[in-house]
Amino acid sequence: MPLSEELDAKIRALPRKPGVYIMRDHEGRIIYIGKATELRTRVRSYFTGHDTRNFVQHLDDLLGDLEVIITFNPKEAQILENTLIKKHKPRFNIMLRDDKTYLSLRINTAHQWPRLDVVRRPAKDGSLYFGPYHSSSSAREMLQLVNRHFQLRTCRDTVLYNRARPCLQYQIKRCPGPCVFPISRDDYMADVKAAAMFLGGRNDDLIGILEERMMAAAERYEYESAAQIRDQLEAVRTSLTKQRAVVSNLVDRDVIGVYREGDSVAISVLHIRGGAMQDLRGYTFENQIFPTASLLEDFIAQLYALDSAEPPAEVVVPEDVDAEEELQELLSERRGTRCLIITPKRGDRVALLELAAENARQLFAERLTSRERSASLLARLKDKLHLDVYPRRMECFDISNFQGTQVVASQVVFEDGVAKKSDYKRYRIKTVDGQDDFASMFEVLRRRAKRAKDGTDPMPDLIVIDGGKGQLGMAVAALSDLGLKDQAIVSLAKSRITGVEPASDSTTRSPERVFRPGQKNPIILRANSDECLLLERIRDEAHRFAITFHRELRNRETIFSAVDGISGVGKERGRLLLRHFGSARKVKQATLRELEAVPGLPRGVAAAVFGTFHTDAVDPPPADD
Repeated sequence: MPLSEELDAKIRALPRKPGVYIMRDHEGRIIYIGKATELRTRVRSYFTGHDTRNFVQHLDDLLGDLEVIITFNPKEAQILENTLIKKHKPRFNIMLRDDKTYLSLRINTAHQWPRLDVVRRPAKDGSLYFGPYHSSSSAREMLQLVNRHFQLRTCRDTVLYNRARPCLQYQIKRCPGPCVFPISRDDYMADVKAAAMFLGGRNDDLIGILEERMMAAAERYEYESAAQIRDQLEAVRTSLTKQRAVVSNLVDRDVIGVYREGDSVAISVLHIRGGAMQDLRGYTFENQIFPTASLLEDFIAQLYALDSAEPPAEVVVPEDVDAEEELQELLSERRGTRCLIITPKRGDRVALLELAAENARQLFAERLTSRERSASLLARLKDKLHLDVYPRRMECFDISNFQGTQVVASQVVFEDGVAKKSDYKRYRIKTVDGQDDFASMFEVLRRRAKRAKDGTDPMPDLIVIDGGKGQLGMAVAALSDLGLKDQAIVSLAKSRITGVEPASDSTTRSPERVFRPGQKNPIILRANSDECLLLERIRDEAHRFAITFHRELRNRETIFSAVDGISGVGKERGRLLLRHFGSARKVKQATLRELEAVPGLPRGVAAAVFGTFHTDAVDPPPADD
């Protein structure tokens, strides 16, 4: 399967570590999520031709980008894969409809005599939860290991409070028998604490505590107790199972990892919800000369100011943050309950910080190689199109209309080969009646050039027009009218069907053609070359953005025409209905109760709208007060 230079370089840069890979299409939608014991080898296997799954055969057309999330081990990769598939529902993943979750282990520390049991769905009930475990056998194996060495009761409460004599577990010295004997609760809770530390992976801390308890028991000549603690120590030292991606409680937390080289910084945010890793988001910044403490303060403040989700109970950071108290107060106010900023020194949080830092390091490497590839790509594009400067910033324009109505245009921006959506613009055509793409493009380019002449928006390094010589000529005329004769501009004409292959009965197509001003013959870019794919991606993005705007206007016009004449409904309330329901069809299908639930819409107006679209409902049911 052919692989673009950009994706090939990205795959070669993948780490040989366990994790999850996320495939996206050219519009950024997630199409497949998978897990890997070794990310580079697994992802590379998709392009060797041995995978016969149907969607793999079309990856060369479908795949637009690739992301990875590094985990501690393959088990955690499997659990995270399951979580992400349920969250994003990718097109090519198998969706299990029973919605089962992985098993976890629970200790209810509020009970007088806590026990360790297996649960399917953890709850926020104050208990300690461990896992989830990748299989039921591994969860039950861990349960048996803890019961064997830490001597917690295994019976249910109904048995605990109704026994008259100790059970077999007491006889084989796996339970102290709290059901019958007056044992010390402090000693029992010490075993509960040790078991929780063991399950939570805090083995270094646990070993120190157990060694002290063992030596103290030996000094008191309690050799049987010392031997029991010795066996616990042996179990801790030989156990290789650690569930480090999930901590021993259900606190929601974001873990922030930082990697920097000079003034370039990568930051990754691990989202831990309900005790399990749910997602990872990455950010990169340039020209950051401030210390990490200052950088973290600004980053955290902006992250939760812009993010629609509320801050978690904990924000874990690698070093102390400037103005920490003020920032905690701000986050707590937004959350509604207390939010702590924590810089851990040991324990589960340190392990999670290391994982976040590893993902930040991987993100930095990807973006660094991406910049290098972008520079090489833009240099080749400059040579192919005979440009005077590197096309670092490119703008593409497209026209969209439906039978000459609601004519609109789009302007998309790419910088360093990557879409910069914050600079996208949409235009309503004002001076053209009917369907005239040439005149519409003339108007849009004049308006764009005027902003540059006014000094509010400098012209890009290259303008790309969707179309052939006619569209290009109109664009050049618009720029020339405002004295921008030296502006670099090209048009990209779509490939067209040229014939049919007799042998295979398949169609043949012409290559994509690039036209330049004053040049008769087009420039032919090699099909599937990175230069050709970049121009196609810019053109397709402009087309998508224009179509989206046009559909939005048509939908708005439909709702306005649908509610026109209804008593109490003007343009403002028409917009209100559109924003709430999303389309005219949903407004027409809405029940009276749903219409009355629209914020800002009076009940009488809601009844009028309902009556207009439901003339057969003679006596619609009243809404509940």
